[in-house]
Amino acid sequence: MPGGGQFRTVIFYGPWQCSPNIMNYCRDKCAGEGYALQGCIWLADVKMDFAGNTVRAGSRFGMANCCCNYPALSNAQTEASRRKWNNIRTGFRERWSEKFGEWPREANGDPYQGHHIRDLKHGGNPTDWDNIIPFPKDLHEDLLTPYNQCYANQPPWTSPGGSYPYGE
Repeated sequence: MPGGGQFRTVIFYGPWQCSPNIMNYCRDKCAGEGYALQGCIWLADVKMDFAGNTVRAGSRFGMANCCCNYPALSNAQTEASRRKWNNIRTGFRERWSEKFGEWPREANGDPYQGHHIRDLKHGGNPTDWDNIIPFPKDLHEDLLTPYNQCYANQPPWTSPGGSYPYGE
């Protein structure tokens, strides 16, 4: 950074029940698009800290999937979206690294998978910067069940959880 200092990005991974504020945001988002909210999953809590010569600051951002009653796309449409993601994945990770620091890696050195917050099956944009977050493989593979429950309007994703998902 000019004048000295560094950003540090730390991501805490869920899934957790959405806070009341995120649940309200999702309700408004779905309604604003003409859909009903079926549930909400708090996927990750992203913390960015800045340490400079004269100032220390930070921010925190909860990344959540609003499970609106979006129609499911066909398998062919979903696979076409997945191909678009596969075509830009390497370049996306490089651009992400320029902004937030190195794309996280598994213990074996493999890069984390890219998770589409609004999933491709429900019309999530496969190349939208704001729709993709790095996710560890073991946790990413376990998101299918919560996503299916959320879109099916099933607990625990239908009611709010705590204001923060973990202690600091």
